[in-house]
Amino acid sequence: MSNPLLEDWDTPFQIAPFERIGDAHFAPAFETALEAARDEVRAIAENPENPSFANTIEALEASGEGLDKVLSVFFSVAGADSNPERQELQRDFGPKLAAYSSEVTGNKQLFARVTALWEDRDSLGLSDEQARLLMLTHRRFVRAGAALDGEEDQRMRRIMARLAELGTQFTQNLLADEAGWYMELDDQALETLPEFLKTAAYDAGREKGLERPVITLSRSLIVPFLQFSPRRDLRERAFRAWEARGANGGKTDNRAIAAEILRLRHERAQLLGYDSFAAYKLETEMAKTPERVKELLGEVWKPAKRQAEADAEVLTEMMQADGINGELQPWDWRYYAEKRRKAEHDLDEAALKPYLSLERMINAAFGVANRLFGLEFRALDIPLYHPDCRAWEVTRNGRYVAVFIGDYFARASKRSGAWCSAMRGQAKRPKVQGPVVVNVCNFAKGEPALLSYDEARTLFHEFGHALHHLLSDVNYESISGTSVARDFVELPSQLYEHWLEVPEVLEKYARHYRTGEAMPPELLEKMLKAAHFDQGFQTVEYVASAMVDLAFHEGDTPDDPMAKQRKILDKIGIPHAITMRHATPHFAHVFAGDGYSSGYYSYMWSEVMDADAFAAFEEGAGAFDEERAKALETHILSRGGSADPEALYTAFRGRLPGVEALLKGRGLMA
Repeated sequence: MSNPLLEDWDTPFQIAPFERIGDAHFAPAFETALEAARDEVRAIAENPENPSFANTIEALEASGEGLDKVLSVFFSVAGADSNPERQELQRDFGPKLAAYSSEVTGNKQLFARVTALWEDRDSLGLSDEQARLLMLTHRRFVRAGAALDGEEDQRMRRIMARLAELGTQFTQNLLADEAGWYMELDDQALETLPEFLKTAAYDAGREKGLERPVITLSRSLIVPFLQFSPRRDLRERAFRAWEARGANGGKTDNRAIAAEILRLRHERAQLLGYDSFAAYKLETEMAKTPERVKELLGEVWKPAKRQAEADAEVLTEMMQADGINGELQPWDWRYYAEKRRKAEHDLDEAALKPYLSLERMINAAFGVANRLFGLEFRALDIPLYHPDCRAWEVTRNGRYVAVFIGDYFARASKRSGAWCSAMRGQAKRPKVQGPVVVNVCNFAKGEPALLSYDEARTLFHEFGHALHHLLSDVNYESISGTSVARDFVELPSQLYEHWLEVPEVLEKYARHYRTGEAMPPELLEKMLKAAHFDQGFQTVEYVASAMVDLAFHEGDTPDDPMAKQRKILDKIGIPHAITMRHATPHFAHVFAGDGYSSGYYSYMWSEVMDADAFAAFEEGAGAFDEERAKALETHILSRGGSADPEALYTAFRGRLPGVEALLKGRGLMA
């Protein structure tokens, strides 16, 4: 059978021919490509020539191209447009990929070649980027257990295979819980909601084959429902379902999976000689140690908790004025916070949405990138993996740079959240290739789609990640784009959010979707003043999650993660009406894979830098300071992981930042 995944792609920009790819193609293509990758690695390891940077490190960099091609397509569709067949393939591919990775790093001949080059590195005449790639390659082998022998080596391989299985199962359980729950709204419940939410609820109902409006567990639906519905009983029902994702019992329950993941990570770290998984994981990050992370989180926790407790008193008074006695509950906070925001800032979020249409916010993100970096975007008409997807050719000074794909709407087949990925990374060696970058979001569909201010920030955030890929200018794909330390990767994305708050950006792009009129100046002023409203709540729910993540991985592994979660939250004194942003059974950042394990703090670590980095623009000629924009691209966005992140940031700013700018930006300074 002809398999398009194994062919050369004679398509515009060598984009995958999605219209020809079916689920039946993935397994045979995967097996063929995996075997070819094994052969390529074996040839490198068994090369009779003495090891050189070219025949070992660069050869490894070039190996597995066919496998990467297959997997870039598969994982893109599996995450954003899942179905039972793709879920089964994920469960099958995960352990096989883990085994392959262990084969590569566990190949003693190959490790000997890498080690020989590492020990002889000073005499190889390498460029700075090549020296960095050699260091990262050697470190990757060592941290994967390449130096282990005998039973320890075999045990590490079994651990990695099992972790791959568990991460896949965690993700699929969460998707099943999110897709399986919805709450129908009767006429009485519906009429109290703003028009944009009514429209989104009807669209969600039609997607499920219903004629009634529904609330699902998509953040773009449930958060505004919790904000705007006066029906406390329905808010409680929706919130409890949202909070219970992954903890409903039965085959989709993630609690036992989380416990096993924590045990295996701890054992993995000890096999490699570390006291804890947190110590192992943070060694290669900017933070370096759990102690530095705890110091940062502690500096932010105290003022955030103090602000949240003061806010809780105000919201409780508002609730009791409505005739509701007792404590403020988690399903009450957003509703009364929204009423308070409207009262104190005279701001109604429903009044904002007509000025924040998805189309105009996409154009805003593109327009800022054009002013800062000279990038231009031309819409493409090419087949993609779902009808909702859109694509643009990215150019600069008339020269091709990349392809950017946007997949913006929520659907039952898409996992929750928002993310950026690269179907193809930027590289110059062994061949020149431009990136293919994908932003995935979960906005409610509508005609047109209207965003909240937070959703517009999400769009800018993910596009900031995309810029890290689009502007990458290194030789080797494995260190291009976002291939950086986890607590550095969020700097470009969080920094880009600041441009959504620039008045001239909003004046140009925040226009009514029907009339084209600019947002009234008084509404614009109110929105900017309220942009950081409720930061006590937002900071507490985030920092609590980061503290739990770190505690899970720092000490003894818990038999009951939920009990340890409760113990940690009690110890730090989280306010009663605030929960973790991501409770353990649906904490996909931490349990769907190793990416953010012991690393959820990294958003805040990066925020310290992004607040300081934007201040550099403000200290100069303003948000569109050409010199600062050039420095940002030169020292950070174009460099990927080709240098140490502290060195990159210092080259941009002249120094490392302190936490003061973050606290000031969040309005948490004492």
